[in-house]
Amino acid sequence: MPSSDPNPAPDRLLTPVETSPAASTPTVPALPAETHAQIAGAVNRSRAESTRRNYAADWHRFTAWCAAEGHPPLPAHPVTVAAYLLAAAGVVDETGRRTYSPATLARWVAGIGHHHRRAGYPAPGTDEVVTATLSGIRRDYATAGDRPRTPRAPLLTADIVTIVDKARTDCAGWADEVLERRDSVILLLGFAGAFRRSELIELTCSDVSLHRLDGLHIKLRKSKTDQEGRGTIRALPFTQAHTSCPPCAWMRWAQVVAAYDAGGRPAVIRLLRTAEPFESHVCRGTRPRTVPDSPLLRSIRKNGNLSDTALSGAAVHKAIRRRAALAGYDPETVTQLGGHSLRAGFVTQAFRNGASAHAIMRQTGHTTPAMLEVYARENAPLLGNAVTNLGL
Repeated sequence: MPSSDPNPAPDRLLTPVETSPAASTPTVPALPAETHAQIAGAVNRSRAESTRRNYAADWHRFTAWCAAEGHPPLPAHPVTVAAYLLAAAGVVDETGRRTYSPATLARWVAGIGHHHRRAGYPAPGTDEVVTATLSGIRRDYATAGDRPRTPRAPLLTADIVTIVDKARTDCAGWADEVLERRDSVILLLGFAGAFRRSELIELTCSDVSLHRLDGLHIKLRKSKTDQEGRGTIRALPFTQAHTSCPPCAWMRWAQVVAAYDAGGRPAVIRLLRTAEPFESHVCRGTRPRTVPDSPLLRSIRKNGNLSDTALSGAAVHKAIRRRAALAGYDPETVTQLGGHSLRAGFVTQAFRNGASAHAIMRQTGHTTPAMLEVYARENAPLLGNAVTNLGL
């Protein structure tokens, strides 16, 4: 007879498969240690290196807090994670400003969930206690005006042209020109290609090719939204003015890189001392013979020597700020600039020029128009806005 119990025990509600975990969970196969290590390596590489570093640091912080508070970190109860978030949200610096942003706290939750899933436990961050706690913290921050989002100011076409022209005008010798050629290629390629700075610094010489009709074809081997490396091509066209032509900027810098790799500093000095003045397009010339796998963008020492390693993202950030300051931009504006100013500038300028979201996404690689709306809302708020049709 069926049971008359109106509140049957939980095990009565389970299916036959669920009541027999051993039958549903396959046995781990006996594999060589080398194979297990390879699997572990592939799992680790499924996430970007920066994400792995952040998750490791975040997990270390969480486990240290749990040890101090007397809570088990693995598996962690959702209430433990909620208490951890509230404790962090209450930390302030000497000025009374909250130390950790809501985005940082959300990343911590993701990192905690990552370590739980790898250990075979459910992620505590999916529990309503944790999600509601994060939502409450965001509301508290917003009400108090704490940790507002501070996006980088965009550099528009006129800004790029002004900064590049000033850099070239200020050259007082061959060493200055080496730095100018590199900084100009950062500005013009970064802007026209809508590159993230992480994408710029990962470019190798072989990633750039000169197409006789399109201009530059730049192969982006992977990106923030393409961690599996399917790859894409970004085209940077020839322009009417040689001073703002991305292919010309690339050609002038590639000549320096090729000369240095072939003959070091003396070869670079010879190149620049015998070079024709940059008074017309040079992008139709013969491609310099660069080393294919060598980094395109590199740091430059005070004596004019190029490094053998790729330029860092921080160096790109500093170069943009330095060039803007030298071009006469006021200090407050300079502090709002950075590596993302080039990508933000591309989107903003394209919107202002009437480009569609789809056309912009073709170059930026954004997967949804919603992300582009952030740029339009913050940097071009009058576009498509009914306030312009009020007749005032």
